[in-house]
Amino acid sequence: MKSSVGMVAERYEQQTDLESEQEMSELLQEDARYAIEHGVLVSNLSYYVAEKLGCDETFCKQMAMTGMLHDIGKLRLSRYIYGRQKDTLHVEEVMYVRMHSGFSYDILKSMGFEEPILSAVYHHHENYDGSGYPDNLKGEDIPFGARIIRTCDVYAALVSTRPYREAFDTDTAMDLMIDEVKNFDMRVFLAFEEVVHTIDPERIKHKKLF
Repeated sequence: MKSSVGMVAERYEQQTDLESEQEMSELLQEDARYAIEHGVLVSNLSYYVAEKLGCDETFCKQMAMTGMLHDIGKLRLSRYIYGRQKDTLHVEEVMYVRMHSGFSYDILKSMGFEEPILSAVYHHHENYDGSGYPDNLKGEDIPFGARIIRTCDVYAALVSTRPYREAFDTDTAMDLMIDEVKNFDMRVFLAFEEVVHTIDPERIKHKKLF
């Protein structure tokens, strides 16, 4: 027969487990909301930037779809990124998280998505100066769609609230991006800058384009 202390300890552990599960569930819901909002924002921005660059409607819609789906591979990385309360990752975790673009590519390829979408998803973390991943591509070697998504993805992350920081306002986000402008295709960046400063933010945030 269990002692009173043992029974109390067991009850405490069960309560703690339930509280932990509830907390994790809440964090997962928060991350899911962020993922959807982030995807919509990147999608809309990418469409408008492609349009501003003179791309045809088919390509603009492909960019909208890419923006919505570019991080789908993060579903395989929940143990590393969901519920994070601060902006820190161990080195081995960073290396694993960097695989998400490859996971996204594999998922979307298995679903029959077109090559312009697949290449943009796979390379959307490449930097124009060659410092990005997964392949350290540089300049024009980076697929055009990936250069669009890269620019819009960074901005969308900066203007969104995360557990470890408040959202930056538009001007601050743009200043931060200008400080790192070497990462972006300048032609894409200038088109993106024009979109941000000329289109109603609420239209960018909520309008679905596909």
